Amino acid sequence: MKQYIEAGRIINTHGTHGEVKIESWLDSPSFLKSFPRLFLQGKEVKVLSARVHKGFVVAHLEGVDDMNAAMALKETVVSIDRNDAHLPKGGYFLCDIIGAEVRDETGNVIGTLEEIEETPSAPLYIVRGSEEHLIPGVPEFIRAVDVEKGIVTVHLIEGM
Repeated sequence: MKQYIEAGRIINTHGTHGEVKIESWLDSPSFLKSFPRLFLQGKEVKVLSARVHKGFVVAHLEGVDDMNAAMALKETVVSIDRNDAHLPKGGYFLCDIIGAEVRDETGNVIGTLEEIEETPSAPLYIVRGSEEHLIPGVPEFIRAVDVEKGIVTVHLIEGM
């Protein structure tokens, strides 16, 4: 598992005092704003303040004190240290299950989880084996995830 997880992207400046607008790639912007530090291009940056505004995180980062400094960070990928994340019991990062073996409820191997595509309603798990399966990432279809063993158990229906 990777120590640093890509969590978003700085998409613009916000205001004239050096704040940046971050598109969150995590479950929610609120989760991203809770981190006390971020990593930009491998360098640790302290978060001085952060808030959610219109679905984005607006953050003031240490050393970014004006619009020019903020503009220089536009399009920069923001990462977090997984040790800073306080996940609920049984929680995991989606990146940790890419490459997992996918099985149905009877234990038959369906294939490998190749990628997860974000959609407006739910993540879409793309599983490739002898066939390709597109499985919505919701409890009705994702029955169990064992990150340690690298196994995802799914419920398939006809046509899936």
